[in-house]
Amino acid sequence: MTTVRTLLEGKGRAIYSVEPQAAVLDAVRLMAEHHVGALVVMRGTALEGIVSERDYARKVILRGRSSADTPVRDIMSAPVLTVSLDTSIQACMQLMTDRHVRHLPVVDGARVIGMISIGDLVKAVIAEQKAQIEQLESYIHS
Repeated sequence: MTTVRTLLEGKGRAIYSVEPQAAVLDAVRLMAEHHVGALVVMRGTALEGIVSERDYARKVILRGRSSADTPVRDIMSAPVLTVSLDTSIQACMQLMTDRHVRHLPVVDGARVIGMISIGDLVKAVIAEQKAQIEQLESYIHS
């Protein structure tokens, strides 16, 4: 069973973050720059929340707010759902499905050590299924 640890070993542990008082516009620029759909909101090393493109669309654009004048803390989601390195990808998918989220920060104790997305999980499941199919085909042909 694949775990978050294995997934992060393959994709890397880059963490993109923003401070709670930063303007939403700065957060959106950072997401675009790094081609990610969410950022962790950090106060120093403390995880305060998560802000996503969905938060921006629903809490800024649809409400007619200014992204330059709105601080991230006003639209971030908190408390944050997190997972550990030992969490299975199946458990992550279940959590994302049940809670309607697309990104999960990975923590080790209180320290954020990575971020996974629904896309990362789908890629991992496809790779796992491909490996199983190849094993079965090899078994059948031997």
